[in-house]
Amino acid sequence: MAGSPIFLVGLFYWSHLKRRRGSRNLLAVAAGLAALGWAALVLAALGPAVCAAQNAPTRVVIDETDRKINVPAEVRRIVSIAPSVTETIYALGAEARLVGDTDYCDDPPEAKTKPHVGALLNPSFEAILALKPDLVISSAINRPETVLALERLGVPVYATDPRSVEGTVDSIEGLGELIGAERAGKMLAAQLRARLDNLHRRLAGRPPKRVLFVVWEDPLISVGPNTFLADALRQAGAESVVETTQDWPKLSLEEAVRLQPEALVFASAGAGTKSDDYDGLRERPGWGALEAVKQGRIAVVSDALDRPAPRMIDAIEQLARQLHPEAFGAQEGKR
Repeated sequence: MAGSPIFLVGLFYWSHLKRRRGSRNLLAVAAGLAALGWAALVLAALGPAVCAAQNAPTRVVIDETDRKINVPAEVRRIVSIAPSVTETIYALGAEARLVGDTDYCDDPPEAKTKPHVGALLNPSFEAILALKPDLVISSAINRPETVLALERLGVPVYATDPRSVEGTVDSIEGLGELIGAERAGKMLAAQLRARLDNLHRRLAGRPPKRVLFVVWEDPLISVGPNTFLADALRQAGAESVVETTQDWPKLSLEEAVRLQPEALVFASAGAGTKSDDYDGLRERPGWGALEAVKQGRIAVVSDALDRPAPRMIDAIEQLARQLHPEAFGAQEGKR
């Protein structure tokens, strides 16, 4: 009923990174050294020929974190260590070149049949190397230490890091160019931008709904204004009632009641989940004091809203239809 497990893993990891910004926390240093030590052991065991394209022609690219990396001129074997990347590779029609992904890569369902290299924060370097990738693609949900360790092993890692909805579309187009699916990337990006433009036309002139996006219920966690989720809300004709400099703020129910959002927004992994499934909130201490709960103004969308990949646009459209049904036809507003 709360946020998706994948999103929460990334949420709490990046919250940890922010808390230690400006000084090297001993635990962070230890984690980095452990990762590098493990990388050294794997490298010693497997030898230098760990990548299929190690001696192939390369080109220099700059990834989305401004890192300059050498990638094969022709990318044939890809390992994805982020669900958003896996989803995008399938959407680009390049799944035949995806030789491995993580335990959490679940969309499309076929992605679950690929060889897995472990979890998001601690993938198995040995499993990655055994797949002989030309390229590993990561996202902001992965640990920087993982990227560094793979680089030490001689594996090129391209990091994606979209910070907005438009940035997500740009990232999708960029991945198409990176892996040799440029035409598919441009076509997909154009389709996604056209859908967003259509949504903007429908919502033009309508005041945004004041909403509370519930990432987690206990403790109550929402989103700050500088996250890609907050931008997704804006694209759907909504704005968060939470004003903070934090990306993932905790707030009390008393504060939520004081803010009195017009609607609550949940992202659910359950394909059939509807707002009626959240009626039990009325009976829970504190929640019943929210007018949005009393009136049943609860929007439930796909947890694709948590994932910077093509299906994010689906979730934005779902949310817009629920918050602004008058902007859509009678049948469209019910989707």
